[in-house]
Amino acid sequence: MRKQYRAAGLDETGLAEHPMEQFARWFAQAAAHGEARGGVYEPNAMVVSTADAAGRPSSRTVLLKQYDERGFVFFTNYESRKARELAENPHVSLLFPWHPVARQVVVTGTARRTGRDETAAYFRTRPHGSQLGAWASAQSSVVGSRDELDASYAELAARYPEGAQVPVPPEWGGFRVSPRTVEFWQGRENRLHDRLRYVAEPDGGWVVERLSP
Repeated sequence: MRKQYRAAGLDETGLAEHPMEQFARWFAQAAAHGEARGGVYEPNAMVVSTADAAGRPSSRTVLLKQYDERGFVFFTNYESRKARELAENPHVSLLFPWHPVARQVVVTGTARRTGRDETAAYFRTRPHGSQLGAWASAQSSVVGSRDELDASYAELAARYPEGAQVPVPPEWGGFRVSPRTVEFWQGRENRLHDRLRYVAEPDGGWVVERLSP
């Protein structure tokens, strides 16, 4: 199973000065492509890879909810596996796999919890059902059955009907990943892909390196 990439190349002269500005360009293009049939499905879906204190890795797909010059933000249960591992080892990798446009963005950095005000502000934007779901699920813990999970949700739906304000769960919140490296990968013919990586410098600037494919 093999796909030949024939996309246009990625050149250093066309890059933005800051990696988050370059990410914004590519993200907008992926989102626009997603509106077309067969385009990028959920371009904000990213693979978050963490490791525990012993270095044992784990990965899962999470939705990016915010990004700016400070980094990438996602939300989760602070008692989940990913959050527990980040508490032990804040080093994290993010991967945006935009296969239909033969692009990837690979980020390495460190994750820190967002403030409660920022978490609450985002929580208020979630659909009512998603707010209830954050309470109903003790993420990553063993659950006896689907019926048990559904019963928990039904009890919460009765307690907080549509239109009622749902409080923010105390164990739920965000992480902001501050990037140390951001690689932009563009598929090319004959597996000679373009890989340009921003690397943070001590003075706050960024240097761009070209990597062999």
